[in-house]
Amino acid sequence: MRKSFVVGAALMLGALLPASAQERVTLQLKWVTQAQFAGYYVAKDKGFFKAEGLDVTIKPGGPDIAPPQVIAGGGADVIVEWMPAALAAREKGVPLVNIAQPFKRSGMMLTCRKDSGVATPADFKDKTLGVWFFGNEYPFMAWMAKLGLKTDGSPGGVKVIKQGFNVDPLIQRQAACVSTMTYNEYWQVIDAGLKPEDLVVFNYTDQGVSTMEDGLYVLEQRLSDPAFVARMAKFVRAAMKGWDYARANPDEAAKIVLENDTTGAQKEHHQKRMMGEINKLTAGSNGKLDPADYERTVATLLGAGGEAPVISKKPVGAWTHAIVDAAGLK
Repeated sequence: MRKSFVVGAALMLGALLPASAQERVTLQLKWVTQAQFAGYYVAKDKGFFKAEGLDVTIKPGGPDIAPPQVIAGGGADVIVEWMPAALAAREKGVPLVNIAQPFKRSGMMLTCRKDSGVATPADFKDKTLGVWFFGNEYPFMAWMAKLGLKTDGSPGGVKVIKQGFNVDPLIQRQAACVSTMTYNEYWQVIDAGLKPEDLVVFNYTDQGVSTMEDGLYVLEQRLSDPAFVARMAKFVRAAMKGWDYARANPDEAAKIVLENDTTGAQKEHHQKRMMGEINKLTAGSNGKLDPADYERTVATLLGAGGEAPVISKKPVGAWTHAIVDAAGLK
């Protein structure tokens, strides 16, 4: 009863606060408006941020937007980023710190045409593979290093083509395999006319090279400010409430995402399907990064080696539980 009273009082207080009195937070997403980020849009739409006294601006990403660069330039307070890209940025001088991890599992895959002759990872040799860049290539490079395959196109290795954020190279037979996510590009392949039985799918988790995705990151120096820590605790608490709501109400969550898509590019069927897949990746997470997941990601990246290692040494201070603990998340 007391918990209900406190939540109700918080909602009332948030509704009464004028916009000028609310604390502003800018969130930079990793990609465009879609169900991948439903928890944040739900938290805003349902008033969870406002109940915490926050005025949150959600900035969509895109192919030319690198969240670490945005936050380094002062364009965001907090960003959604994959851990490999965040750790690589940290080593290069952008001191990102993981403050929460809504995603518990990786959705990354390599999807191949069966008629290309790929049946196992051993068949990648001398094949052309589509890979995303802008920081998304790091898990792939780590995997190829583990397999002992060079990525410079030399004989006995693999030829890498820079894949746009689509699956055209696979459909047009320009590549034997392309990068896909369980919740997005794989279904683009299916929608393009290929059937599951036409494909061979390699999930990064099954291959032992999965890394953490879609964590929340801030700049390390800002964590020395108690006011900022308190504001981020409110943000994370409301965001996780949004993710809980999205799992319990997937169709409504997908609708909220569509309402926030100013481009009109997203379609209801695809977003509902994506919401179902995203919920599988966030299930079981209370926002608190599991140190074992972090250590596995670091080990994968350190093991990459190769011509251009993702990180050259084990990071120090790259994550904290201070925010989720302050938010009371258990």
